[in-house]
Amino acid sequence: MSEYEKIVITGSNLFWLILSCILLLILPLLFIIFWKRKCGKKARYKALFIGALGFLISARVLELSIHMFCIVSDNPVSRFINGHVAVYVLYGIVMAGVFEECGRYIILRYLIKKENTRENAVMYGIGHGGIEVWVISLLSLVTYLVIAVIFSEYPAQQAMTLLHITEKSAAAALPAVQTAAAFGISAAASTVLERVLCMFAHISLTVVVFYSIQKQNKKYLLLAVFLHMMLDLIPALSQKVTLNVWLTESWIVIWTILLCFLARRFYMRCGVQDN
Repeated sequence: MSEYEKIVITGSNLFWLILSCILLLILPLLFIIFWKRKCGKKARYKALFIGALGFLISARVLELSIHMFCIVSDNPVSRFINGHVAVYVLYGIVMAGVFEECGRYIILRYLIKKENTRENAVMYGIGHGGIEVWVISLLSLVTYLVIAVIFSEYPAQQAMTLLHITEKSAAAALPAVQTAAAFGISAAASTVLERVLCMFAHISLTVVVFYSIQKQNKKYLLLAVFLHMMLDLIPALSQKVTLNVWLTESWIVIWTILLCFLARRFYMRCGVQDN
């Protein structure tokens, strides 16, 4: 019996996948609605859309392009990075911190210069974090949901055919199918919790970068890069070393709380500017 024939998709798997997809779909919308109700016209949708664009450019175009050479492709550099856990983790957190925080800095300073207020800094953070939720986490869950539905409705071989899983791709595709089959309340809770925390983290980091611009002091930009690196440290390590999922979540909770505390202080220090 092949590993695929052992796959069993239950109604519980489908329920938690569907619920998680719904929650991730509405999560950024809740942040937007809350902040608009709080700030009114001071919070502009322009900053929200630019924040989303900023994430796509800095993380999904520029950073990912370098990852294709340094991580995905087979070359001496990628073999060295992937072959050493410490190097892999350091590479990952530095790249994420530098690209995303410098991207925030450049865009906040130059693209929304005329509306560069603390309210719009938060809107930018919502856009940055919100599009990450949809493009990365939500799309992944939708993929797992499709897999789960097909394997629940058809025999393994037919399901594999419908999903275009061939003999050559079977080994590579198996982990995704197993993840869909194992998805339950714990996976749903950790996934949604992590995305909520990351939304707060992205908003907080944006405020720190905004403060750097307001005070014309790049040490706060370096602080944002460092904080981003520390936030990603254990999640990056978990990609190479098996860690308890709640250890990873606890790490993210601790650093997100610290980020929110710092961001609130910086936010209050920035004078209110009329648009």
